Amino acid sequence: METNQETKHSEDYGSKELNKLIAKLQSSQEAQRRYEYLLWLAKSLPLLPTEALEESIKVKGCISQVYVQGKLLEGKIIWQGYSDALITKGILAFLIKGLNQLTPKEVIEIDPKFIEATGLKTSLTPSRVNGFLNIFLKMKSQANSFL
Repeated sequence: METNQETKHSEDYGSKELNKLIAKLQSSQEAQRRYEYLLWLAKSLPLLPTEALEESIKVKGCISQVYVQGKLLEGKIIWQGYSDALITKGILAFLIKGLNQLTPKEVIEIDPKFIEATGLKTSLTPSRVNGFLNIFLKMKSQANSFL
């Protein structure tokens, strides 16, 4: 059993930071702890200024208001975001932290299977899990526009 967990933790999901974040979530067997970690991450979200909240960067398919924007600097994407809901803000912060400073090609190549690996499906409502995927897909779409 231990060997299986080690393999799980060492899987590469596309970025070192994303791997670390997933390993942190996987290290807790308690759904409540994973939820608390997202709330903690929410406090570190690089916020978009309110004047930047445009329809073009709004994430569709989320219950809460979610915006994410990537800017290309020296070949790497720097992400910022906004959400009016705390848990969604944590999901957004997770994704921004995990995908920050990657090239557009690196972001595009990340497989959404990492969402399953976080173990958050047991901590979040189905609509929040769907929102997680929608935010990620919006980030991939923006990364694709930089190519």
